[in-house]
Amino acid sequence: MSGVQISVPTLPRHLFWDTDYNSIDWEQNAPYIIDRVLHRGSWEDFKAILNWYGQKKVSVIAQRLRHLDKCVLSFCSVYFDVPIENFRCYTWKQSNPTHWDF
Repeated sequence: MSGVQISVPTLPRHLFWDTDYNSIDWEQNAPYIIDRVLHRGSWEDFKAILNWYGQKKVSVIAQRLRHLDKCVLSFCSVYFDVPIENFRCYTWKQSNPTHWDF
């Protein structure tokens, strides 16, 4: 009985400039990987993580991230059809206002 081996997504190495790309644990480091792709990746990179992790897992992890910039937060809210209030970064920002919000 031979198992089917699924290859990890091919993402640009520059997204992980501060990490040894070959030592990334794609399951254990899913929040880190998804965060990097959301903030710095292309549309193709986003589709690659959706194919690898599945839309549900990417949505759940995005909602748990502590920081998403406004553009990424709005995109995730619309793409995953989740109210913006359900994102941790939104509620955290509301409870910690800053003087300069650009």
